[in-house]
Amino acid sequence: MLMDFQLLNLSYNDFKSYTGISSGVIAGISVVGVIVAFCLVAWFYFGFYRRKNVVDGLFVRAGFGDDGIEHMHGTGTDLQKMSNFGHHINGSSFNGITMDRSVEFSYEELAQATDNFSLANKIGQGGYGSVYYGELRGEKAAIKKMDIQASKEFLAELKVLTHVHHFNLVCLIGYSIEDSLFLVYQFIENGTLSQHLHGSSGRRPLSWCSRVQIALDSARGLEYIHEHTVPVYIHRDIKPANILLDNNFHAKVADFGLTRLTEVTSSLQTRLVGTFGYMPPEYARYGDVSPKIDVYAFGVVLYELISAKDAIVKINEVESRALVALFAEVLNEPDSRKDLTTLVDPRLGADYSIDSVRKIAQIARACTQENPQLRPSMRSIVVALMTLSSANEDWDAGTFYEDQGLVNLMSGR
Repeated sequence: MLMDFQLLNLSYNDFKSYTGISSGVIAGISVVGVIVAFCLVAWFYFGFYRRKNVVDGLFVRAGFGDDGIEHMHGTGTDLQKMSNFGHHINGSSFNGITMDRSVEFSYEELAQATDNFSLANKIGQGGYGSVYYGELRGEKAAIKKMDIQASKEFLAELKVLTHVHHFNLVCLIGYSIEDSLFLVYQFIENGTLSQHLHGSSGRRPLSWCSRVQIALDSARGLEYIHEHTVPVYIHRDIKPANILLDNNFHAKVADFGLTRLTEVTSSLQTRLVGTFGYMPPEYARYGDVSPKIDVYAFGVVLYELISAKDAIVKINEVESRALVALFAEVLNEPDSRKDLTTLVDPRLGADYSIDSVRKIAQIARACTQENPQLRPSMRSIVVALMTLSSANEDWDAGTFYEDQGLVNLMSGR
């Protein structure tokens, strides 16, 4: 100890004389020491401080940008550290994401509920992950397991469904960010509208009354996010696969992974997302986004409810046509009622009124106008469908719209 103390108090010359080491060697040792110290500082910064900031910033940076929600950037290891996020998110606001009604689940709890995500419990497959049935804390649930690459879509659904609550929107129960990204929804018993319209023939066909009710329910859900939320949300991927049916065949709009927000009167440009066949011209060509792109897609869904045909109809081995175009040809005929029967789902048999079908088709036609300004609002569509579902044959389109051209269109003139 005495020797060490004495060495620490030696001057530079004394040290050189004592050790017999040349000044060049000492200088070299000093440079190496500085480099080592710099490396240690850099290691600490990049391995701890910066890593911590990246993990903490995953959700801080989450916000609606030009393409909706920005991507999270992180690895699987980063994802494990994101679990800290859940400990303080419930009941609080985290950069605009309010989690007052969502529950954080552990990975073990979700794995146990789904029998370790077995194929037997798999009930759906989408572009961003798989959906499994499970029972969590005594309740039936649909658990969406998403890849880390789908972090943008995960955050979009998280942000929308923790702000927006409506009977005709799917309900988010909770989430998990352990090992992967998980969203937990209420379980909807009768699957998707697509499964009933385009699925196996073993399913009992939906009655016409049920189809009108499904149209009204879906319209109400869209009306809510378009006109009764602040900010306004645009779904951007309305289609039968994203409309769920409960045990009473009431519809709930689901899958908000592509949702973006906008000001009520704004029309923005963005990258192209969604599903072909449901995209309006202004969006497919120029990327213009407004609530009217959901209106257009809803019109396509109405045509599908009538015909049970896909949005893109395969005519033969080399030719396909848009369902919108097929209906446009029929509705432009002088006697559209007669020709319209050729497009009605044959599984309905005689269980429908051609007048009711024609009125739904007229609403769909208005929704799918090439000019977005001519398309009705979801509020007008809800009013029209409410009147139609009440079986009132004295249906006057003029009571729903101020624009005379749209009135004529809805009236089939």
